[in-house]
Amino acid sequence: MALSASSNRQLLENDRLEQEHVGYLARYQSERAFCSHMLDLEQVSFLSEQWTPGALCAKVAEIFRVKETEVALLELRGKLLHFLFPEELRSAGAIPVSSSAVAARTVQTGKAEVFNSFAQVNHFSIFELVKLGDSGLDAQVIQKLMSAPVFTTREILGVIQISRKGPRPEIAGPDFTPADLQKLESVAHWVAKLMAKGKVIAQSAGQF
Repeated sequence: MALSASSNRQLLENDRLEQEHVGYLARYQSERAFCSHMLDLEQVSFLSEQWTPGALCAKVAEIFRVKETEVALLELRGKLLHFLFPEELRSAGAIPVSSSAVAARTVQTGKAEVFNSFAQVNHFSIFELVKLGDSGLDAQVIQKLMSAPVFTTREILGVIQISRKGPRPEIAGPDFTPADLQKLESVAHWVAKLMAKGKVIAQSAGQF
């Protein structure tokens, strides 16, 4: 049976209202995500010039809801990357920029990347054998990783990485998303400002 003209108008109006509702929800979720993103960045930007790698990485761990031992910050000195955090890796050796390590690749390309099957990627697994905190070695296996360059307009200062660790991928946690990577790039921008200030202070004190 054919619908009357008034019924057709009502159906069209219902469709229009439904589309408006969907559009409103999408805008609300987008704005909410943006506000959350900005609040996360403020946690880093409010750190003082007297920041420490431990304090900085603790804030970053909060932002990404990972353990502090799942955050790594490396500083580029010449052609070597040195760990600033975790503390236990500071004396574990340096990573040559010319190597195939993921952190070195981040410096070489200047691009942020996600590896949700990191155990299958060629990397320097020797660092996973260094005991961090109270974790057992099986809980230190990196299953998923994001790596981003820390740079200013003039130079690359280092690399920041967020990982998910565990004996198996499904235990380590969910995959990192493009939105996670975008957030890490924003965080790396603020980290670069802090590291650049620290470098200037160190140079003026004659430490470099």
